[in-house]
Amino acid sequence: MKRIWIRIRAKGDWSNLKWFVGLGNPGIQYESTRHNIGFMALDRFADKHGIKISQSKCKGLIGEGNVAGVKVVLLKPMTYMNLSGESMRAYMDFYKASIEDLVVVYDDLDTPFGQIRLRYQGSAGGHNGIKSAIQHLGTQTFNRIRMGISRPAPGFDIADYVLSRFTKEEAGQLPAVLDKTVEAMEHMLANPFEKTMAKFNK
Repeated sequence: MKRIWIRIRAKGDWSNLKWFVGLGNPGIQYESTRHNIGFMALDRFADKHGIKISQSKCKGLIGEGNVAGVKVVLLKPMTYMNLSGESMRAYMDFYKASIEDLVVVYDDLDTPFGQIRLRYQGSAGGHNGIKSAIQHLGTQTFNRIRMGISRPAPGFDIADYVLSRFTKEEAGQLPAVLDKTVEAMEHMLANPFEKTMAKFNK
């Protein structure tokens, strides 16, 4: 165990780390779809703090930076949504990263568009990316930011809906939603997750 700690320290100071995983699908055809709002949030955070998410590793794209004195890692799995957990597991195993420092950012049908909801445990709720995460992490207990995309009208196929683009009205509101998510991410760098939940789950 001591040897592992020394190896990790050699890669940098990992004692004060937060790693955010945004869920989505790789490829231009998916860039602006509802299912990729987790990717969008990480990109927004990266742009604000001068982080480039470009390093290909652990079945994903990784960006690293220092924000408010905390080492921040941004991971976008490139496995496609249904296998997102493979990339998360690969990152954990390679860097010996703690699940307590993980925050998963993803789209949620049961949260109204424009709102975000934070939680620290629970089932996948029909989300295949979270289902894969639970499978590969071996637990349902990990911090999450659920970004609301609302449910489609009755009769509208769920798969078609999440892989479709936002309406013109939603697209106009999207920057504010992304900014709110980034604010929550920043808040938890300096505060316990429960305190961030209390602030943003309103």
